[in-house]
Amino acid sequence: MKTDSVYSKNTERRNTETPWPVAVIDVGTTSVRMQVAEILPDGSIRRLESFSQAVSLGKDSFISGEIKRETIEDCVHVLSIYRDRLKEYAITDSRQIRVIATSAVKEARNRLAFQDRIYIATGFEVEPLDEAELHRVTYLGIVTLIEAFPQLAGLTVVCEVGGGTTETLVLKQNDVLFSQTFRLGALRLRKRVEAYDIADSQPVDLMTAEIDRRVARMLENFEKASGEFQLPPDAMIALGGDIRFAAKEIQAKAVGEGLFEVKIEKLEKFAAKILSQSVSQLATQYHFSLTDAGTLGPALLAYCTIAKRLKLKSLYVAEFNLRDGLVQELAGRGRWNLSVQNQISRSAIQLGKRYQFDESHAVKVAQLSCSLFEQLQELHGLEDRFLGILEMAAILHEIGLFVSVRSSHKHSLYLIRNSEFFGISDRDVELVSLVARYHRRAIPQPSHLYYSQLSRDDRVAVAKLAAILRIAKAMDATRNQVVEEIECQIKGTEVNVVAKTDKDVSMEKLELKSNCRLFESIFGVTVNLESLN
Repeated sequence: MKTDSVYSKNTERRNTETPWPVAVIDVGTTSVRMQVAEILPDGSIRRLESFSQAVSLGKDSFISGEIKRETIEDCVHVLSIYRDRLKEYAITDSRQIRVIATSAVKEARNRLAFQDRIYIATGFEVEPLDEAELHRVTYLGIVTLIEAFPQLAGLTVVCEVGGGTTETLVLKQNDVLFSQTFRLGALRLRKRVEAYDIADSQPVDLMTAEIDRRVARMLENFEKASGEFQLPPDAMIALGGDIRFAAKEIQAKAVGEGLFEVKIEKLEKFAAKILSQSVSQLATQYHFSLTDAGTLGPALLAYCTIAKRLKLKSLYVAEFNLRDGLVQELAGRGRWNLSVQNQISRSAIQLGKRYQFDESHAVKVAQLSCSLFEQLQELHGLEDRFLGILEMAAILHEIGLFVSVRSSHKHSLYLIRNSEFFGISDRDVELVSLVARYHRRAIPQPSHLYYSQLSRDDRVAVAKLAAILRIAKAMDATRNQVVEEIECQIKGTEVNVVAKTDKDVSMEKLELKSNCRLFESIFGVTVNLESLN
């Protein structure tokens, strides 16, 4: 069974007539970076300007667990400057701007106070990006490289050593086999070593031992998660500013646009040279901030250790960063890229198989749900991103039957909430679980667990999606997939769904009458099913 998304082919953002300026800001562990770009009418992206300013949030967060007031104000100062710069580009609408934060902010005890202070001072809403979203954005950028370079089409490990964490993906022919984030970061390593009173010759040995221990655990997880993982993999792609800097300094071989090959032997020698110098020497020589100078050596050491553990003699360095991926997501205006959606759907189907679901029924219901969503856009008025949430909920709506027939919809909610998926945020997993929970029986109630804790907008979205799911489920009542395609016609207070099939749909019509109450109460219309032989 193919695991591609059942999105229709017409899923890409409709072209606009004029370029659309956007900006993404990354509040990272060691600096605050901004990228300004234009989304062109054909959907392509043109970079306009990039900014970077050192602000060592991780230095506070990883040592004391809180971001100091002075550091918060440093961040406010930088973001205020960025805000003024964006006004010059006429980028003032919140839909044109995305501000994300990574591990240094996420792990801080005073994260909410930090977010509130930034919002009050600058109007920016800082969004801590969870691990699944990081993986999704990384995949979005990497998949184009894999399609462009045949040497990356086999078993490929993607790795980015950041200030606080190391992000890893394992892919094979565009499919994600494994994704995980480890608490192995260059600044975190540096601060851990500085906390010990040790001789000058020992820090590198201590960092090497710590990296080796983490990487060994990483490989264990790879092997457990995928029976296809064998050493050595076909390739390793390294991301991040530190490895890009190293590739430039050692004059790495250009493989093609945006991709360089680095010999591990050369990288080891360069890393040893960097680690032999003091932070102040590096800052002076390369015009780095002290924080960036301090993380360069540990990051390169981590890349070398990972590559050697993978038994590789070279790695590839990609000219891609997190902000590139975030701009691409803005270009999609909220809808998941089709390649990303295929991976998310694939992970949902894998979970369904684990719980022995009726795959053909689930995929058909998902297809019908997506078709209803797209054709009834003027009725439900939901953003495009909810299409992906509906598809996942449709695929997984019956997995609770694995636990028990009784209250199976509640079991579905529990199983979805407590499962991991590639590329989908914790908030969206919550929405998927609730839409699946309401595919049958009771309609959403304020007293229901989890539903009552949602924002008003999310409650409305869950109710609308669940109503659509019930209609789609009714149209496969016999579980024989008799309804091949549908066409929706909105006429006043009626929605006529025309089933394109030459088979009997009597059971589907009966099921629709029993399951249309939620749809009709939410949208204020009646719904009918007709067949077109």
